Amino acid sequence: MTEVTTTVWLADSTGHSVLELTRDQTMDLIQQNEGHWVYAGNQMVQPAELAEADWSTHPPGIIQVVPSLQGGH
Repeated sequence: MTEVTTTVWLADSTGHSVLELTRDQTMDLIQQNEGHWVYAGNQMVQPAELAEADWSTHPPGIIQVVPSLQGGH
């Protein structure tokens, strides 16, 4: 049986990359980009929510990992 994957968009200063990743790969990517905001199903989610989800019965759909907005002068 193949492992379930989902589409992950990773935004950075050069644009964005589109990846097809497993849950473990997605969680590794999120950890490598600590401080980024994570969206699934067009809603902001906590990484723990994705880690605990059962991807085999309910894949999260497109996940977006984007730099957080910083306010200031």
